[in-house]
Amino acid sequence: MSTFIRCLQLFLLAGFAVCWSGNVAGHTLAELLAEFDESTPGVLIGVVRDGELVETAAAGMADLRFGVPLTDGSRANIGSTAKQFTGMALAMLHVRGELSLDDDIRQYIPELPEFEYPVTLLHLLNHTSGYREFINAEALAGVRVDKGDWMDVDVIIATVQRQTALQNKPGGEWNYNNTGYGLLAEVVTRVTATPFQDWVRREIFAPLAMNDTHFRPNVDEVLVGASTGYTKSNGRYLESRDIGGALGAGGVYTTLADMARWMAHLGRFELGGDPVRELMVTPFGGQGGQVTGYGLGIVVDRFRGQKRWQHGGGDVGHLSVFDYYPEHDAGYMIFANHHGIDEGFISAVAELVLGQHLEPVAASEDDQDRPDQHVALTEFSDELFDRYLGRFELEAVPGFIMRFFRDNDRYMIQASGQPAFEIKPVGPNEFTQDQVGARFVFHVDEDGNVQELTLHQGGEHRALRVDEDHEAPDFSIYAGRYLSHELETIYTIVVGKAGELELRHRRFDPIVLKHSGADSFNGDFPVVSVDFLRNEAGEITALKAGNVRARDIVFERIQ
Repeated sequence: MSTFIRCLQLFLLAGFAVCWSGNVAGHTLAELLAEFDESTPGVLIGVVRDGELVETAAAGMADLRFGVPLTDGSRANIGSTAKQFTGMALAMLHVRGELSLDDDIRQYIPELPEFEYPVTLLHLLNHTSGYREFINAEALAGVRVDKGDWMDVDVIIATVQRQTALQNKPGGEWNYNNTGYGLLAEVVTRVTATPFQDWVRREIFAPLAMNDTHFRPNVDEVLVGASTGYTKSNGRYLESRDIGGALGAGGVYTTLADMARWMAHLGRFELGGDPVRELMVTPFGGQGGQVTGYGLGIVVDRFRGQKRWQHGGGDVGHLSVFDYYPEHDAGYMIFANHHGIDEGFISAVAELVLGQHLEPVAASEDDQDRPDQHVALTEFSDELFDRYLGRFELEAVPGFIMRFFRDNDRYMIQASGQPAFEIKPVGPNEFTQDQVGARFVFHVDEDGNVQELTLHQGGEHRALRVDEDHEAPDFSIYAGRYLSHELETIYTIVVGKAGELELRHRRFDPIVLKHSGADSFNGDFPVVSVDFLRNEAGEITALKAGNVRARDIVFERIQ
């Protein structure tokens, strides 16, 4: 999978990055943190050069209830950034001959079902297994991780056991997947006869003197010095609960100093040496097959001309960034106990650390000589937007459709199988997506028609208008109750008061289903795509529901 496709998945799923266009030159770490104080959660930043933690900064609160400030010694939940440790554990065991990354996962967890194709440990490490992602699958069943619902490794195994078929041939598609890393932690436990967290602490953390790094296998466990996670709703901060079942995929609290030691280790690989290094930073497919840019818990890419090893992470109320530039033996960590930092903030830190080495951001042709392009929202009209209404297919990704529509006074985009997001006009034919800094430029011909657009995100990507379907069908033909035996869940489909199709479930708010063509609809998380199925007589007999990471789950019509 290309970097562009992964960028699209971030654009459509992450929901925390915002394009910040301010001038970062001359900023200090303290200036970047100026907005965080005793009334807000906070941010920790650490800068590493030549294996040493040379600068730290902390602002905001570790705990708002008790007025505990964040300090550079606070422990932060780093979410999926912890996948590096799981990757390291598997690489070490492989090099020692205690397992092979080419082994079938069922060799170690035989209670997993046998599918048409074997799933190897390497498939799990590189997110190409075809297993359903358990958090997203359970969300489809009504599990609310955002409300603190509990899950553990048994839930992960059960998610795969109930799966009727693989979502893709192993190795054939990159689809970020916490299921794999949860299963890998269980593999380490069974192979070494030692709980995963104890083995990693003994074999990795202790030799690197990462003494303040701890797993939290149970979300009720008290960790001294740990920051509390927060979400924001209606202008107020709410305490959040960590996601259960995160061991192997996350579940680690650590400090800037300890992660600086880990970053220093990546520059030297005292543990495992070159064999382990090669495994960890070689993208899957490098020896043939689909190249993903993902090693063993490490993303291998380039940022503004510089080689980078990185992995971000998040939990319900936490975010982390870990970027290491091996050619400069330098990098930075950013930890936040909320989702209020953005891509521009991260770029500003990168400028401070590597500014003189980073290539300048190239301006596209659309950025030049356009004094009339940046207009205030109040100067933009619905009539202008209406010429952009419709569906556009990415030329590089056939089948990936972006639908542009109006939702009352908001201008929206919704892509295939994804939730809808608001876009903002910054010119007569240009819009930005506030959550990741994607930019859409529509191309208007001499007759005022719009047949294509350019998506600016990780490059320039052309999309062509797709002919609209004919009149939408009578929505009442879809109404009824649908049962998924896999999820043990019932969805009720109704035609709402506004005449729109709605999906209802007892554990989440009603989801409006927007017609996207034929018998296909787009919704919102957790049910972001619905495709109704017909029998030979043309009658609606079932539906398939999904949300990218867990998809094609069949619900049979029962009423």
